[in-house]
Amino acid sequence: MELSPILISLKTATLSVFVTFFLGIAVAYWVVRMRHEKVKMICDGILTLPLVLPPTVAGFFLLYIFGVKRPLGQFFLEFFGVKIAFSWGATVLAAVVISFPLMYRSARGAFEQVDANLLYAGRTLGMSEWKIFWRVLFPNALSGILSGGILAFARGLGEFGATAMIAGNIAGKTRTLPLAVYSHVSAGDMEGAYQYVLILVLISFFVVTGMNYATYVFQKYNRR
Repeated sequence: MELSPILISLKTATLSVFVTFFLGIAVAYWVVRMRHEKVKMICDGILTLPLVLPPTVAGFFLLYIFGVKRPLGQFFLEFFGVKIAFSWGATVLAAVVISFPLMYRSARGAFEQVDANLLYAGRTLGMSEWKIFWRVLFPNALSGILSGGILAFARGLGEFGATAMIAGNIAGKTRTLPLAVYSHVSAGDMEGAYQYVLILVLISFFVVTGMNYATYVFQKYNRR
């Protein structure tokens, strides 16, 4: 069994969740603070779209935007010498786009569940919005935020369709665990596919268990 799909998947999921975690929190906070409900609904629809689109369609749009012969793809290639399509960076890009809605929705839901009176009390005491966010809003929404981060990691780890479209299935370079399973099944090597499937199942199980444990610890801490 080759170890490269495991390493590529773990590196991809780790980097993607790092980007998604902070980006999702920032965007969720920005949307929650919007005052115009119609604008908020439109922005929410756009940001959630990758969650409901087939991953291959999302991958198609990414390939259309970041392809070598596309303006944005050419820009990165000419000015930074970076080829995005069919590179390891493309696996990260696909994972970020597909897992972002999970992080965003979780963070937004957690922010909206925080008692607004706590925020009003902070403003009454003369706290800045920055302090209110870090000392009031963020701690009270931490359980939902952590859950979103863990789910985003798991989604990035299991991403297949968008990754296949923009990154391809290059052995040792862009072949993640889901792509490795597909490759072995296509080649009729069911034993090799079983091994990668078992690894994916175990990682997913530990991720979900970790999310449940983190939620339990946070709730137990809040009861004190």
